[in-house]
Amino acid sequence: MKKSNLETKTIEKAQIHVAATFNNTLVAVTDTEGKVLTSLSSGAVGFKGARKATPFAATVTVEKALEKVRNLGIKSVEIFIKGPGAGRDAALRAIRAANFKIDLIGDVTPIPHNGCRPKKRRRM
Repeated sequence: MKKSNLETKTIEKAQIHVAATFNNTLVAVTDTEGKVLTSLSSGAVGFKGARKATPFAATVTVEKALEKVRNLGIKSVEIFIKGPGAGRDAALRAIRAANFKIDLIGDVTPIPHNGCRPKKRRRM
């Protein structure tokens, strides 16, 4: 039986990308080049409906994602958090509890630098 690429790799440093929206929390673990090692969402873990957006769902999602890549020899991680959702802080706490050396915590939430043109003013 052929071993998968994930089982034979050894990676010193990884990146964890957390996208916390109002409805879901998405977690992707990549190597430093950006190749995805594993990705999970709160819905894929088993939470449905409004429970996907809770901090507990984010914690469970991060723990399962890190459990999948635990045997790759990852020693240090860089964390990139995006979005305004409730899972931001919970995901960060779950990564800290996993005993990885954290090199960087970055907030990559897109912020408009003027945004779209507003609707015309209402006249009465």
